[in-house]
Amino acid sequence: MKIIAPLLFASPLVLAACATQELPIEARIAHATPAVMVTARGETAPVGTANADAADDPAIWRNPADPAKSLVLGTDKKAGLHVYDLAGKSLHFLDAARINNIDLRDDVVINGQRGVLAVASDRTDPANAKLALFRLDTDSAQLSLLGHVAAGPNEAYGLCLGRDAAGLSAFLVLKDGTVRQILLDTSGATPSGRIVRTMKLSSQAEGCAVDDRTHTLYVAEENVALWRFDARASGSTAPTKIAAADGKNLVADAEGVAVAPIGDRDGYIIVSSQGDNAYTLYRIRDDSYVGRFRVGPGSIGGTEETDGIEMALGDMGPKYPGGLFVVQDGENAPHAQNFKFVAWDDVKNALGL
Repeated sequence: MKIIAPLLFASPLVLAACATQELPIEARIAHATPAVMVTARGETAPVGTANADAADDPAIWRNPADPAKSLVLGTDKKAGLHVYDLAGKSLHFLDAARINNIDLRDDVVINGQRGVLAVASDRTDPANAKLALFRLDTDSAQLSLLGHVAAGPNEAYGLCLGRDAAGLSAFLVLKDGTVRQILLDTSGATPSGRIVRTMKLSSQAEGCAVDDRTHTLYVAEENVALWRFDARASGSTAPTKIAAADGKNLVADAEGVAVAPIGDRDGYIIVSSQGDNAYTLYRIRDDSYVGRFRVGPGSIGGTEETDGIEMALGDMGPKYPGGLFVVQDGENAPHAQNFKFVAWDDVKNALGL
């Protein structure tokens, strides 16, 4: 989401990022590091809220028995939550009010049975953050609300899930850069959670993702940098900078974050470089810059001003070899916003990975 606000006593890096944002998009693209081009192979139906900044964040459930029948969840932050198939059809819509970001985990104990748990940041009350918890019935592609978990004061914004020895945690990113780790319990009739840690960045942040293999939390501070934290409930709360929003490799706003895991400790972190309509990759094993790409127009339109992104590697059916990369499209005229589907092999080939 592009927000440019007055900044008092801001750091030079933040001021430079805001100055870059003020440039026309053509100038931002010209100033940035070159990006290769790929095209989408699919897209979802537009969200129901027209003429508004509405679609925001996706999550992917991979069907292990038949990957082509996997499901994609997508938020309409003005109205609720969609369940899409890989043809982009909305199979179910749940009126869930103002939810913003969404993530899911399989094999979670829900009311005594194992299933798929989806968790969203609930912005209905800007003064009091909440998590909205849902069960995804993968046979019927239906969502049902399990309940809400209070998450402290201020407005809920970004969200991602992670597992460690302590259990399943929701990482809730507030608008002011505060990150709360909430340990969840969905084993009983009513879900509950408790805040086990608080971390802090200096300014507005939203996009986040957790690598469960390495217990690493990645957070995009929109005008400043991509950071990583120890994601374990017992870990340090100090952030480590991976890359600055320098207007070149990463152009503010830095938005959605996704992890493409390969092997035990390798793979890529992908960040939406929203300021120049691109996506930037960093290598997990050493935080090094890898490359950039854009989703350009083809038989399906390209993407602009992307908020949320998600990645699922592996077999996702014949249309998406190598995996599925889902991106929110902030400009889908003449229709409402939607989500575009990209084959991971197309990205790999374009970048020579």
